[in-house]
Amino acid sequence: MGGWLVGIPFTSGPIALFLALDSGREFAAQAANGILAGTVSQAAFAVAYAWIALRAGWPVSLVAATAAFLGVTFVMDFIRVDPWLTFAMAIGSLAVALAVMPRGRAPIAGSRQAPAWDIPARMVVATAFVIALTAAAPGLGAHLAGLLAPFPLYATVLSVFAQRLTGAGSAIAVLRGLLTGLFAFALFFVAVAVLLVPAGIAIAFAAALVLALAAQGASLALSRRSRLAA
Repeated sequence: MGGWLVGIPFTSGPIALFLALDSGREFAAQAANGILAGTVSQAAFAVAYAWIALRAGWPVSLVAATAAFLGVTFVMDFIRVDPWLTFAMAIGSLAVALAVMPRGRAPIAGSRQAPAWDIPARMVVATAFVIALTAAAPGLGAHLAGLLAPFPLYATVLSVFAQRLTGAGSAIAVLRGLLTGLFAFALFFVAVAVLLVPAGIAIAFAAALVLALAAQGASLALSRRSRLAA
C-alpha cells in the first residue's frame, strides 16, 4: 500500500505546475511529456532494486537501481515522440516490469521501529528536490528536466527502510505497489502534456487529477481482488 500510494506524483506534479507558472505552458507541456517518459526509468529502478535486494543489502540495491534509472533516462533523452506514444511506452514498460518482478516472498527478518527522523527527512529531501529541479529546469531543458523529475524519492525511502527494518520481501512489495500506482501517474502526465497548452493550467491539472484518482481507485480494487484470489 505504501508503494501504491507514492505512485501519486507528489514531487513531479508540483514541478510541472511550477514550470507552467514560471516558464510557460509550452515548456511545461514538454516537461510533462518528459516526466511521462520517466515512467520507463522508474520501472527500471523498481526491477533492478527488487532483484538485487534478493542477493544484497540496501546500499548495493539502491546503487544498482539508481544506475538503472539514470541509464534508461540517458536513452530516453534521445527519444522525443508525442505524448500518446510516450504514454504507450510508459504503460508497456509497467506491464513488462510487473511481469518480471520477483515472485513469492523473500525471507523477512524481525521488524524494527523506524527512527524518529524518518518522516522529517523525507519532507526535507522531497522539498529540496522540487526546488532544485525547478530552478535547474531552464538550463537542463524541458525534456531532460522532465525525465529527471520522477526519480522515485519516496519509493526509495520506503524501499530502503523496508529492507533495513523487515527484509527484502517488504522492499519488493513496496516496489510492486509503486509499479501498480504508476498507471495513475502516467494518466496524470499524459493529460497534462496534452491539455496544458490548449486548455490552460487549471483545466489541465484538474483533469489530470481526476483521471489519476480514478485510476488509483481502480488499481487498488484490482490489487485487493488479486490478493484475495491468491
